Amino acid sequence: MDVMGDKATLFETGRFVQPSGRDGVGEAPDDAAEEVRQRLAAEAGDVEAMSVLGALLLRRGDLDGAEPHLRAATAAGDRAAANNLGVLLHQRGYADDAAGWWRIAAVAGSAAAAHALGRHHRERGDEPAAEYWLRQSAEQGHALGAYALADLLEHRGDAAAEQWMRTAAERGHREAAYRLARALDRRLVPEGDVGEDHGAGADAEQWYRQAAARGHRRAALHLGAILERRGALKEAGRWYLTSAKDGEARAACALGFLLRDAGDTESAAVWWLRAAQDGDGNAANALGALHAERGEPQTAERWYRAAMDAGDDNGAYNLGLLCAEQGRTAQAEQWYRRAAYAGHREAANALAILLLQGGDTAGAEPWFSKAAEAGSVDAAFNLGILFAGRGEEAVALRWYERAAAAGHTEAALQVGIARLRDGDEATAERHLRCAAGGGSAEAAYRLATVLDARRPPVPAHTLGEPVHEEKSECEEWYERAASQGHRRAQVRVGMLAASRGDVVEAARWYREAAEAGSRNGAFNLGLLLAREGSEPEAAVWWTRAADAGHGRAALRLALVYARRGELAEGQRWADRAVALGPAEVSERAARLRDALREELSA
Repeated sequence: MDVMGDKATLFETGRFVQPSGRDGVGEAPDDAAEEVRQRLAAEAGDVEAMSVLGALLLRRGDLDGAEPHLRAATAAGDRAAANNLGVLLHQRGYADDAAGWWRIAAVAGSAAAAHALGRHHRERGDEPAAEYWLRQSAEQGHALGAYALADLLEHRGDAAAEQWMRTAAERGHREAAYRLARALDRRLVPEGDVGEDHGAGADAEQWYRQAAARGHRRAALHLGAILERRGALKEAGRWYLTSAKDGEARAACALGFLLRDAGDTESAAVWWLRAAQDGDGNAANALGALHAERGEPQTAERWYRAAMDAGDDNGAYNLGLLCAEQGRTAQAEQWYRRAAYAGHREAANALAILLLQGGDTAGAEPWFSKAAEAGSVDAAFNLGILFAGRGEEAVALRWYERAAAAGHTEAALQVGIARLRDGDEATAERHLRCAAGGGSAEAAYRLATVLDARRPPVPAHTLGEPVHEEKSECEEWYERAASQGHRRAQVRVGMLAASRGDVVEAARWYREAAEAGSRNGAFNLGLLLAREGSEPEAAVWWTRAADAGHGRAALRLALVYARRGELAEGQRWADRAVALGPAEVSERAARLRDALREELSA
């Protein structure tokens, strides 16, 4: 039996027709005066009045009153009456008798009766007879007949189904319009494929719109989703609202997310509540997350459990997250396992992380693998880390590449580093650009170093000399990394600025790096200050650098104190420079230390 859509009525089944000279659905006058007029005409022997009166009483549910009038009109050859007599008998439970009268009406040319007869045969499993009568109805222009025929053919996988579904939709059948739109949608983006077909997409939208305008709540939901993806949020909201008011829980949930994104959390919660109470697990999860954000973990847990009871695996996953945040590790593991066994890939990844944190590497690996094979990008990256930690670099690289191909920024960085190590600079640059574009400061810095190595030598400038050179691409990447707090990039940007003679810019970046803990930044800032005649302040930064293990800074301090005549302090810093190195610094510091020692002992 075909699906008639939501809110189907007796008229919409096509088994009831108004005897108004045609075999379609018509409006029946239901006021008392009209009934009296028809009754008087029927008593006077007017066959059409008998048929109309019988239809009126049938519509009202007065089967006993309708039957004699319908039988009399049928006996007089009124095919609409024969069809409605079939409806009456079908309602009384006499399906075979009903089919007999429908056959009489259908043979007489009633499209509605042919439709009803076709449905009768299909309900009994006689598909050839069903197809014959439904085709008779459809070819006479009966919308419901065309829809029922399309449904039958679609069930068989017959390509002609779409043609009849379109015919029914064009004749105003809202369920046909909806199903046609769904079929076009599925063709637009086949499962497992990504593509674009703007023509088919517009066609699907047109039919969704037609069905939605006729009150089809699921069509209104899909139309809202199309409009939301396009960015037409106000119109999307209107269709979601229409669908939600008609009882579509998914539309209420979607409306809630739209309101939340617009900043109206309170209204969002109202619609999520309505959807959750109607069994929508996604809405229950949204309510749980909302209460968790408000610091109401007990209420959040209740809604997550409701989501889980509604069959939404995200409920168990979110319960795991909630328990993990509260330090309830054992319970978190329990919920992660439940969601992971149900196929939730992010739960499998979270479970693996939990096991890894507990030292169970052997237990973590299969869950990482399961999550990664199911499409979790984070799990693929984590597998890369796991294998890299074991020294299995080749296996690690394969997982990093898989995650990088799916857009994982840190994975792309790791692939870039590995390819640089292998000498494949072109592949390394491609991955570093992806990672840097995704916001990785380390990738931006490493990409800048690759580009920097290719640059021709830049003429040196005197500090403070006006500079009008445009910045190179490598400097732009250094600056991007530096602006994200990358200390080595900050130092390098300072050095490039200094090479252009831009003292102010160089000092700014050196200072930023030094204050973030960079000993090279502190050392270079000291050099800059010393050249500008601020040796006391330079010594402060060299001290910070030397305390952090910078040998050259310690040597500079030894020289400063030696010039001041503070020989003991100079010797102490010289000793420190000898210890810190590198070799060239150690040699110079050793000579200075020996000289200071002789001076002190003289």
